[in-house]
Amino acid sequence: MTDEQPARDPVGEDARIDSLDERLKALREREEERNRPKAGAETDASYRMGNRVLSELLGGVAGGLFLGWLIGHFSGYMALSLMVMLFVGIGIAFRNILRITNQRPD
Repeated sequence: MTDEQPARDPVGEDARIDSLDERLKALREREEERNRPKAGAETDASYRMGNRVLSELLGGVAGGLFLGWLIGHFSGYMALSLMVMLFVGIGIAFRNILRITNQRPD
């Protein structure tokens, strides 16, 4: 066995590297906090708007079909009244969706 030491001694801990590590860790934590979705903020507003748009669309189609069936049942023109009222319901649903999307946020 030899008592030779390596040509280079291992470098001790440098205060600059420790400081850099601490600053990087703090920056990562701030970035994670900034990117974390906030409960009750815009995600809830977007979710509510999406549900409202979906309910308007489904309600317009279902309402048009129901009224078309009702009119067709009493008039005898089932196919014609179903088609006409279905398109009326879809048109009303799209009009309401456009109104919802053009509203300014509260």
